[in-house]
Amino acid sequence: REMAEESLFRNLMEILMSTSSEIEQAYKDSCGLVDLDTCLLLIAECFRCLRNACVKCAKNQHVMRNLGLISTSVHLIKLLHGIQIKEELLLTALRCSLQFLGNIAAGNGDSQNSIWKCAFPDLFLTCLTYSDEKIVAYCCMVLFTCLNSEKVRELLDPGNLTVALHVLKVYKEQLESEWSFLIVTDHLLKCPELVKALYAKLSNQERVTLLELIMAKVSEKNPVTSEEMNVFMRHADFLAGCFQEKCEAVLKLTSATDAEDEEALVTIRLLDVLCEMTSNSKQLEHLQALPSLLETAIDTLRLTHLAGKQAVNIFTATHTMTGQEEISHPAVGFKSHLIRLIGNLCYKNKKNQDKVYELDGVSLILDNCSIDDNNPFVNQWAVYAIRNLTEQNERNQELIAQMEEKGLADNSALESMGLEIEKQDDKLILRSVRKKP
Repeated sequence: REMAEESLFRNLMEILMSTSSEIEQAYKDSCGLVDLDTCLLLIAECFRCLRNACVKCAKNQHVMRNLGLISTSVHLIKLLHGIQIKEELLLTALRCSLQFLGNIAAGNGDSQNSIWKCAFPDLFLTCLTYSDEKIVAYCCMVLFTCLNSEKVRELLDPGNLTVALHVLKVYKEQLESEWSFLIVTDHLLKCPELVKALYAKLSNQERVTLLELIMAKVSEKNPVTSEEMNVFMRHADFLAGCFQEKCEAVLKLTSATDAEDEEALVTIRLLDVLCEMTSNSKQLEHLQALPSLLETAIDTLRLTHLAGKQAVNIFTATHTMTGQEEISHPAVGFKSHLIRLIGNLCYKNKKNQDKVYELDGVSLILDNCSIDDNNPFVNQWAVYAIRNLTEQNERNQELIAQMEEKGLADNSALESMGLEIEKQDDKLILRSVRKKP
């Protein structure tokens, strides 16, 4: 590669240009005299040579770019896309041309800018919707390689937003496509305004896909910079707002006919992401300060709990399973996650502990602490929530102690949580005990 002379690349470009002109002329005149198979074979071989010559070779990348091979390639890709045949030779030529663009852009900012100038957004819109999976994957590779924070902001333009929408569709339909996953997680999710704009345009199914990608990013254990944390906090604000707006949609799942209601599925995923976000100390502090997220979580828990008592449905506590069965309903675990979110929001936060008291949320959580096959680990999350609600909060401790004394709180439930009531000088004290083996 290092030994290749400029004349070689000039010759290859001349072959591509003359072949391109030949195909254009033939289609323009509708004469059909051109030997298309030979042309396509020649184009593919030229791109194979160019693709291989610029792998980890800045010198060749620079020479090719200066010769104008990027604009020539983009023009040729558009021309090939216009040929309405689906034979293997055409697909091979297109695949090799996109691989060349990916390789000339790799690690080379000037080439990336040149491709962006020539190809954005038309070439990406063309290739992201192509019927061949490899062409779509290679197009994603080129897009991923060219993107940076500046270019991501260009996607905010209404005309360009379609590129981002197509990337998400590619990920949803071709789950093996690593490049589309990386475009979203490494680029698109770094721009909160873009996420907000995308979300507004997506179907509910696509929103679930986007939330799963956000979940993957939020769950990463890598250290984050203060700038990245700021981005996460802005996502948290937006997603908390979406949850508060749509939380009651989950009640549609009480009906068997609405078991796959897409709006309700979005609500479930929003809750999952918020639970994960509140597991991070910095994001937790931010979400704890939001004015009405905690109230929404308590209200939603109360509504689902009530719905489960009024009729037999997915929100009805049940423990009749043998352990061999599995419930595949999308709302399985929803109440557990609500209690987890409430517990997280009250962690070392006196204001939120008191808010739960005022909203009568303590008794609500205690009423949800029995074993429930529809809500795995609900007992453990209730233990966690009660611990966070009572930590250095005498009023909440006294409330639970009084409830037990009046028979409103099940003593066995408290015992299962590792808590017991003790009377000291006419005062009821709630304290933790070590469970007996």
